[in-house]
Amino acid sequence: MSIPLQLQQLSQLLEGTLLYDDLHKTLYATDASAYRIMPIAVAVPKSEDDIVKIIRFAAKSKISVTPRTAGTSLAGQTVGNGIIVDVSKHFTKIIAFDPLKRTVTVQPGVIRDELNLYLKPHGLFFGPNTSTSNRCMMGGMVGNNSSGTTSIRYGVTRDKIVEIKAILSDGSQVVFKEMTSEEFIQKTKGNTLESSIYKTIFEELSNTKNQEEIIKEFPKPEIHRRNTGYAIDLLLKSELFGGTEKTLHLGKLLCGSEGTLAFTTEITLQVDDVPPINNIMVVAHFHSVQESLEAVVTAMKHHLYTCEMMDDTILDCTKTNREQAKNRFFIQGEPKAVIMLEVASHLSMEDAEVQANALIADLESNNFGYALPKIYGADIDKINELRKAGLGLLGSIVGDNKAADSIEDTAVELSDLPNYIAEFSAMMERHGQSAIYYAHAGAGEIHLRPVLNLKTKEGLHQFRNIATEVAVLVKKYSGSLSGEHGDGIVRGEFLPFMIGAQNYELLKRIKLAFDPHTILNVGKIVNAFKMDENLRVEAGRAEPEIQTIQDFSDSMGILRAAEKCNGSGDCRKLPSAGGTLCPSYRATRNEKDTTRARANALREYLTHSDKVNKFDHEELYKVFELCVSCKACASECPSNVDVAAMKSEFLYHYQKANGFLWRNKVFAFNAKLNGLGSIVPRFTNFMVNLPIVKKSMGIAPQREVPLLARNTFRKWYEKNWNQAPTASFVNGKVCLFCDEFTNYYDVAVGIDAYELLSTLGYEVILVEHEESGRAFISKGFLEEAKAIANTNVAIFSDYITAEFPLIGIEPSAILTFRDEYIRLADDKGGAEKLAKNVFTIEEFFKNEIAAGKIHADQFSDEQKTIKIHGHCHQKSLSTMEATFAMLNVPKNNTVTIYNSGCCGMAGSFGYEKEHYEISMQMGEDTLFPKIRATDTATAIAAAGTSCRHQIYDGTSRKALHPVSILKSCLK
Repeated sequence: MSIPLQLQQLSQLLEGTLLYDDLHKTLYATDASAYRIMPIAVAVPKSEDDIVKIIRFAAKSKISVTPRTAGTSLAGQTVGNGIIVDVSKHFTKIIAFDPLKRTVTVQPGVIRDELNLYLKPHGLFFGPNTSTSNRCMMGGMVGNNSSGTTSIRYGVTRDKIVEIKAILSDGSQVVFKEMTSEEFIQKTKGNTLESSIYKTIFEELSNTKNQEEIIKEFPKPEIHRRNTGYAIDLLLKSELFGGTEKTLHLGKLLCGSEGTLAFTTEITLQVDDVPPINNIMVVAHFHSVQESLEAVVTAMKHHLYTCEMMDDTILDCTKTNREQAKNRFFIQGEPKAVIMLEVASHLSMEDAEVQANALIADLESNNFGYALPKIYGADIDKINELRKAGLGLLGSIVGDNKAADSIEDTAVELSDLPNYIAEFSAMMERHGQSAIYYAHAGAGEIHLRPVLNLKTKEGLHQFRNIATEVAVLVKKYSGSLSGEHGDGIVRGEFLPFMIGAQNYELLKRIKLAFDPHTILNVGKIVNAFKMDENLRVEAGRAEPEIQTIQDFSDSMGILRAAEKCNGSGDCRKLPSAGGTLCPSYRATRNEKDTTRARANALREYLTHSDKVNKFDHEELYKVFELCVSCKACASECPSNVDVAAMKSEFLYHYQKANGFLWRNKVFAFNAKLNGLGSIVPRFTNFMVNLPIVKKSMGIAPQREVPLLARNTFRKWYEKNWNQAPTASFVNGKVCLFCDEFTNYYDVAVGIDAYELLSTLGYEVILVEHEESGRAFISKGFLEEAKAIANTNVAIFSDYITAEFPLIGIEPSAILTFRDEYIRLADDKGGAEKLAKNVFTIEEFFKNEIAAGKIHADQFSDEQKTIKIHGHCHQKSLSTMEATFAMLNVPKNNTVTIYNSGCCGMAGSFGYEKEHYEISMQMGEDTLFPKIRATDTATAIAAAGTSCRHQIYDGTSRKALHPVSILKSCLK
């Protein structure tokens, strides 16, 4: 029987989903590592029974099963050529919690930060804290024995294991927990696979020669962060195998085994008291990496909660990252490295100050660091966010030279760290390399990444050679080649050298005892795939030439723009993590609807398609369909992967091959059609909302099509522009962009803007110009959008200056000048010059307030409470602080900003009948509940016209443009 037919039969047996189409296989062929292996299928099980059926099917069919949660693995653990089993969607329950024992039982798909939100009211938390904590899941943390920034104080995941419920390779269900020697011996009796496992471990580890070899070859026991093979050295602590401990726990062996021994379905964890709230971070600045590491040995003599390092390569990446640029406020001068040293106290802030001062004095007395600032409160969180973004920031490096993960997870004893890094740096110099250094200095683990071009045979050669030399160096210091990220593919091949051939054979026998049919995550840890094969990019390949309408030269082309996605999965964070990224994933919880999936799919088809038009693939249409072009990826993704720009380019080429849909034409040419419709607005409004018309256009019947105003804003301006006395224009003049939304629909907002600016002393000028082109861009009509960009740049580039800025009311329209026009306009220099003097009206007000031209005396003393929902493009390309500053000018206004994500309307998206439910779900994720909970006396500010319509449709509350609210505050 063929594999497809077998898969079809398996699919019918599952409660969950089995996917074996080309798109899903492509999306799961990669994780956050350098590897790409095409699976035969992807399973999304709903129950443990599903997993049992999948495992038994795999054993019968002799194919592998690879467990996967968030897919943020850096060593290739979650890719494989069999069935990828994604438990991230349905295995997300917190099953039990015992506050007295301080234990919690979870399914493997529970996100680490979500677990801590659950535990917080009880004063408890799960300590291990990876940089991916807002999307990584407990199954992955157990599989990798994750540790993160807090390991020096709270230990690693293995330390927290109380019990693991798992499914063995024959489909039988077992529980691994702490047991006495007698209980262990009892487990060896019987004819089950479980008893065979216990019997093998007993026989192997009772052998004194094996014990001696393990002690001789495994990493130093002082190195707490290590995932070198299976943790058999820890089992030797049991009195059963010559140690002193009365109990032993095979769950500790499963932790760090990367799903190669069993399939975990439930995890019981020990949790800790929450850290002290009185904390101070000392950020030590250094002139060299070597100096910083020598300082770590001194710093770790103090009672630190974190000791994290970043070098200048990562710090430089933050300068151009929209989200992280604001988090580098603490940098003084141009350090080659900084170390973030956190002290804390349960007693008082005064005690924390004493600790911080003692730490600083110790560093100064040893001449460590040229600057040692102390950071407090919320600013510490900002620095931690910057540190967490480190890996993703490296993906933003332009070009084919990338920070390659081949050696990044080494750990040595802390006292060895300076000498180890000194030798490592010398080795890098011999290779002509300047490596990147960051992360867990206090734990003796520095993430080290050479910058290599794996598209070249020379780069691939260096990939292996550097990894081999580093393995030799780590072995010299009896260190661990894998501190926290696992062996996987990238390091598994080096295990025989790292732990010795005899120990490696022992690991193989243990693997065989657990997995006699060799189906569990094949190619990882033992019998690992080659570390320089199955890579995402093929060395020596001819780079595909992709012609685009938009200019992607800032990324050296659209393919390299997609390749910036390293798979770190920031787009999988949930609403509780804040921000907007990624609205469609938050609504569906499907990998297909992540930013990562879109970048992966585009990279795949642009690289491997044999079509002349490489964009002409239905799979690409499916993966981009629910992208709402919110632009959150352009700022919240540390690698700045701008999927919205890629989507519009894809749509253009796809529709060139397959035709432009009639509905898309209507929406794209909406401004032109409104120009005609506004001649007889009452008739137009009547017609467009007829059920038969909405049905013919594919508009959701639940939606009311926005009504055209009786008169356009431009006509109102032409009639009223000269009514204000010239003498009142004490603050100069501004050019107001008459966007297509304000002109035809939100005329009242345009009038409010004009009257507000005029009253405050500004001469408001409108000129003849084209629409913004936003609708054309969103629907992929890039030739039309390009023509508009060229026209508007020609009109405004020499007309607009710093003294005479162009300001806009609708964020998505005015921010087009700062974003898409740079990619579209032929006169790129003119577009970039113009962009510097283009502002949202909120930004303009913030600047004028700072200049003292607008002040509280111009407004009434009336008390108003205002809550702000930010338009996605404002949050990504501008700042919500501008709206906050603007509405705070009246002295009795009380203003707060919703942490509200995307509203879900996204232009025409929410009107389209097939997207209506998803659109409303996006709104329900964060925005709608917060608005429903808002007092009716509170004004809701929303600059986006789509946002205001969505808020009304979802909550029956009327939101106002910030301009209208501020105008109502005038004296």
